[in-house]
Amino acid sequence: MMELYPLKFKPIYKPYIWGGKNLSKIGKSIPEDMIVAESWEVSDHGQDVSVVLNGKLRGRTLRELIEEYGEAISPRTNNGRFPLLIKYIDANKRLSVQVHPDDEYAHRHEGPLEMGKNECWYIMEALPGAELILGLKKGVTKTLLKKLIEEGRIEDALNRLPVSRGDFIYIKAGTVHALLEGTMVCEIHQNSDTTYRLYDWAGLEKMENRVLSTLKKPLM
Repeated sequence: MMELYPLKFKPIYKPYIWGGKNLSKIGKSIPEDMIVAESWEVSDHGQDVSVVLNGKLRGRTLRELIEEYGEAISPRTNNGRFPLLIKYIDANKRLSVQVHPDDEYAHRHEGPLEMGKNECWYIMEALPGAELILGLKKGVTKTLLKKLIEEGRIEDALNRLPVSRGDFIYIKAGTVHALLEGTMVCEIHQNSDTTYRLYDWAGLEKMENRVLSTLKKPLM
């Protein structure tokens, strides 16, 4: 067996319309005619599988290495995939308000091998006055939230949290949340991309996010 070494992976760029050019500040090479919303740094999710950039294993995928080296690369998981997905996010515009399932709900409704999504954000950059959505305001019940959604007033239920560079935010599965404009984060979460969107804001942004959610092929 080859002796393993620190591996570097080719980033997988996601060109969602709410991105920008800010990831170039951390060394990402972004073509002039492209915006990048997310750079997936370590991934073994669906067709988005990281490829080694350095050393004798250059060109091999993370999935191939797990199959060959087993627990020397990754702990055992129920679906055989690497358990985490690590990415950088440029929230140049605000993202949709969303929630992710826990493991039990994901297994029951998305498939027995699907994982839930607990995640965390490390705030790498935040413009003055930057905020994010984390949870609901005190006193907002499920019944009230449903009523506000039906009335188009969900924003009245959302808890806004001011953030600064260096903050660390944990988002437990089942928590309503959203990254808002003016932040750049490192996101680490369970290997899942299951997202239930509650609100895509209004007008053009709503249309843009729905169109982009249909994109399957990442730009590399």
